[in-house]
Amino acid sequence: MNVWIAIGATAAGCYLLKYLGLLAPAGILERPLVKRLAALLPVALLAALTAQQTFADGPHLVLDARAAGVAAAAVALVLRAPFLLVVGVAVVVAAGVRALGG
Repeated sequence: MNVWIAIGATAAGCYLLKYLGLLAPAGILERPLVKRLAALLPVALLAALTAQQTFADGPHLVLDARAAGVAAAAVALVLRAPFLLVVGVAVVVAAGVRALGG
């Protein structure tokens, strides 16, 4: 039952946070700092989530097939490959490393 309480509290908190955002005065939202933070914060959070999911296994730092897939995707991005190709390269490299026992 504790899990459902946590889910309900999280849902209520997310709803409240969204509602508070709607109540913010337009003058605050037009400030350059707020606009810059709104543009950069999602990118930073996604990068942090990607790094945590790629290089962590519980409390331990790991370098395995996921890291190889991310590295291959980074190379494909540097070479300006289309997004679907970047994802495909990451999947193929990660699967290849896992198949080879990594």
